[in-house]
Amino acid sequence: MRVEFRARLERHASAVEGCLGGLLSERGRPERLVAAMRHAVFTGGKRLRPYLVLETARLFGLDGEGPLRVAAALEAVHCYSLVHDDLPAMDNDDLRRGQPTAHIAFDEATAILAGDALLTMAFAILADRRTAPRASTRSKLVAALAEAAGLDGMVGGQMLDLAAEGRFSKNGRPPRQGLSSIRHLQALKTGALIRFAAEAGGLLAAPVPMAERRALKTYGEALGFAFQIRDDLLDIEGEAAVVGKAVAKDARAGKATLVSLMGLEGARMRLAAVTEEAIAALDSAFGSSAEPLVDVLIFNRDRDR
Repeated sequence: MRVEFRARLERHASAVEGCLGGLLSERGRPERLVAAMRHAVFTGGKRLRPYLVLETARLFGLDGEGPLRVAAALEAVHCYSLVHDDLPAMDNDDLRRGQPTAHIAFDEATAILAGDALLTMAFAILADRRTAPRASTRSKLVAALAEAAGLDGMVGGQMLDLAAEGRFSKNGRPPRQGLSSIRHLQALKTGALIRFAAEAGGLLAAPVPMAERRALKTYGEALGFAFQIRDDLLDIEGEAAVVGKAVAKDARAGKATLVSLMGLEGARMRLAAVTEEAIAALDSAFGSSAEPLVDVLIFNRDRDR
């Protein structure tokens, strides 16, 4: 990881965590619920999605409270999704980011409510005038995040992922999956929030030239795909102590993945190709000013967690 990128990532993470810390003060709220929400949010994490929001906004000359609040809202949705994914009825994980998952640290009911509260808090953040002065901008942000997080995005992808494990098949075995169906699943489950992050700066700055909007869309989609390929590679090659969660779960479940279909070398080659595709899209629209976004692609390609 380049020193400049690490410093910028840490600076943005600190700012977003400060914003979330203020939003998650107790102020007469149920103490146990707030504690569980804070556990979900503050047990580490790279904060890549908030970074993307802040850096795409910067491309259009925007900084300050507005982009920071959008980044915080997105991270609240992401953390909610992790809390619910880890539940016994879902992925049944005890470890997240090297720490006990929310339902282990607290209890299942509290974890469910903590996730619910983080999700709904995100939309309250976006709907607040402090996020953007124009109601039309706030409305577009709310609609875009709702689509990315819900039935046509992350939640829909999670349902497809459960089906891919064989949860709902009569014999309990995973169904046969092709590359296109896996890509669709992962474009929803993993990619949708990343695409939102990549396009959020343009939504805040609207109107934005069509060529630049297309470039950010291409970048977001390619980064989401690259992120999932790297996750699948880490599920096979990574070590739990480094990755911060259980590994080899897909193989144990007999679930098809990008790596199982393409092979290790094929997945590495596809990761490299998708990374270059995203870099080319940024360069065509923004040139060297998009270097902080290129850094995310390089980081993802090489990450070990």
